[in-house]
Amino acid sequence: MDFPYAERLQQLPPYLFAELDKAKEEALAKGMDVIDLGVGDPDLPTPSHIVDALKKAAENPVNHRYPSYVGMLSFRLVVAAWYERRFGIKLEPQKEVLTLIGSKEGIAHLPLAFINPGDVSLVPTPAYPVYHIGTLFAGGKSYFMPLLEENNFLPDLDKIPPDVARQAKIMFLNYPNNPTAAVAEEEFFERVIAFAKKYEILICHDAAYTELYYDGYKPISFLNVAGAKEVGIEIHSLSKTYNMTGWRIGFAVGNEKVIAGLGKIKSNIDSGVFQAVQEAGIVALNTDESLIEANRKVYQERRDLMVEGLREIGLKVNPPKATFYLWVKVPKGYTSASFCALLLKEAGIVVTPGNGFGEPGEGYFRIALTVDKERLKEAISRLKKLAF
Repeated sequence: MDFPYAERLQQLPPYLFAELDKAKEEALAKGMDVIDLGVGDPDLPTPSHIVDALKKAAENPVNHRYPSYVGMLSFRLVVAAWYERRFGIKLEPQKEVLTLIGSKEGIAHLPLAFINPGDVSLVPTPAYPVYHIGTLFAGGKSYFMPLLEENNFLPDLDKIPPDVARQAKIMFLNYPNNPTAAVAEEEFFERVIAFAKKYEILICHDAAYTELYYDGYKPISFLNVAGAKEVGIEIHSLSKTYNMTGWRIGFAVGNEKVIAGLGKIKSNIDSGVFQAVQEAGIVALNTDESLIEANRKVYQERRDLMVEGLREIGLKVNPPKATFYLWVKVPKGYTSASFCALLLKEAGIVVTPGNGFGEPGEGYFRIALTVDKERLKEAISRLKKLAF
């Protein structure tokens, strides 16, 4: 029988990382030694004390039952304590904190709570695809805000037409940014808050990379800025900070009404995070900062190695202040796709074409610093042998 897909699926672009996996598998099947710099999945292990906490919690029968969809209060209390310790922000754990099955889940579900068919989301591009896909699944339309180098990869709010802004219900932002590795400062967030108040727009700030920073820089939270909690929320994840991508745990914090709306969607769609994972999350958020600093040191060394190597072969790249990504310009004569195809075919290196994150990403490719230094040195060695 033929079971036609719903229109929402037919409208989907190919999921970027699924396409990358397919290309990589084809290369591996040919016996190629592939260096995968494509997907932002930390290669460093989850710290052992967090793994031990999961093991212990998993043995407790109390944790074998359905969890609360909003998350254990003990976890939300620790989230609030971490936010105050890290950013100086006070949160009400029972009203302003919501546990997520990873940040992707919260981002994807948020439009279901606030977007009606035909409503608009303001979506950055190039960007993580789920901002647009979540909007699409809710029946909304995305208005894309280009992130351009001449504007430091920040959206130009003045270029959003007033009639579009009046239709908009949500603006998605993400700093430190994936894929560009750009950062945003207080002055930009102040303008965002003023814009949100003028047009009554909910701001969703994806802050997954705030703990991966270098050279004395330290990202702020969107909620650090006066008025932020009146207009929005921030979504965070344990995935990148504690090398826990497979554990699927994150949290949303901020505006009480927005948190309640997202929570209502979750109560009807999912059954929350396995309590043993939440117990491990409590331990993670109380991890000594020295362990996180050690992770940052690893990524900084990789960043410096790759930036130097790429510049030696004539590629243009700036060392990022945060994230574990490099946003690199392709050489003259190539598109993003053609250059990335060349790297895979001729050098066995997987990187992500910039246009896969959105049209303004054309002319760039993204490197994820998620392999060890020896593999990065090998990647540079292979690149030096290519003619481009």
